[in-house]
Amino acid sequence: MTALPPISIPFTYPQQVGQEAAELAAAMASLRLSGDNAHTKRCQQLLQRKLGVLGALMTPSGTAALELAAILADLQPGDEVIMPSFTFSSTANAVALRGAVPVFVDIRPDTLNLDEERIAEAITPKTRAIYVVHYAGVPCEMDAINALASRHGLLVLEDAAQAFLSRYRGRPAGTLGDMAAFSFHETKNIQCGEGGAFVTNNPGLLARAEIVREKGTNRSAFFRGEVDKYTWVDIGSSLLPSELAAAFLSVQLDDSERLTSSRLEHWQAYHEGLRSLEDAGLLRRPIIPDHCQHNGHIYHVLLPSLEARTAFMKNLRLRGIQTTFHYVPLHSAPAGKKYGRSVGSLSVTSDIADRLVRLPLWSNMQDQTNRVKDAIFDFYGVAQ
Repeated sequence: MTALPPISIPFTYPQQVGQEAAELAAAMASLRLSGDNAHTKRCQQLLQRKLGVLGALMTPSGTAALELAAILADLQPGDEVIMPSFTFSSTANAVALRGAVPVFVDIRPDTLNLDEERIAEAITPKTRAIYVVHYAGVPCEMDAINALASRHGLLVLEDAAQAFLSRYRGRPAGTLGDMAAFSFHETKNIQCGEGGAFVTNNPGLLARAEIVREKGTNRSAFFRGEVDKYTWVDIGSSLLPSELAAAFLSVQLDDSERLTSSRLEHWQAYHEGLRSLEDAGLLRRPIIPDHCQHNGHIYHVLLPSLEARTAFMKNLRLRGIQTTFHYVPLHSAPAGKKYGRSVGSLSVTSDIADRLVRLPLWSNMQDQTNRVKDAIFDFYGVAQ
């Protein structure tokens, strides 16, 4: 078996702004390393200001934020939550952990987001919420989804893990439903290794979230002097991040607009550079609705078939370029079959999952974008 060459262009590269080490040192010097100290609070203030949202609470991960939201939704065993199958397991796990049933529906063939036209047929008397996923940082059609949810008395939760600083009709992703979860995993535009945030504009949900996040106690109210002692008042878990992660993240949040702008430049370089291949019918580029402002989180292309994708990825890997696919649909996964159910054939989801390739992308890329484009044109044997 021929050994593969070393990877010269990785799929992703965790960015650092430059001041992270200084903030980590400051946090260590404070001797307050557990959550909800100075750096955690600063991150929350930055998120509230940048998103224009009532409340933001840092969590250890985007997964933790989703699980916090599922608790706040009061999901009970047997309840149903509508969501796309084309998402990461964390979206469905948050529901299944409460004993509720993820109900998988198909995605749109253009944005690859939850198909708002498929939601109504999945609603039953057991439905309690709709979980939307802003794939690749492109917001879902939230006006239609919110209107449908309002008619049926359903909560809307945004899995905005990929969508920090994206906008829908001028409004920030993560502020478009009842609750939202963000991720600051090292693969995201803004990162701290592992991190997340829960966001809401609902005062009641925010007050309870603060308690659930603090092991079900009113400890935060105690530190604000609102009660003379704190005690166990609700179910909860330990959902505070380390102060070290928050210190790292605070620097990234300060510089988040520049990092996003840089990422968008490289996204656009791919988009313009691959136009002729789309015109020739060799691949399909991402489709962004005019009313959506994305954050350049993912640049993907769709190949004509699974076989074409396999050959494409293999060829780029032989050139030292790492690409990857997205996702194994949850409705076809072992746990998806065990804990969830599907509505309709989900034919778009299955088709897209076989043909999608994600290209290397991060902020502050140098010539890597051009090298990837050159390799793609070489693969097809056509001139740029």
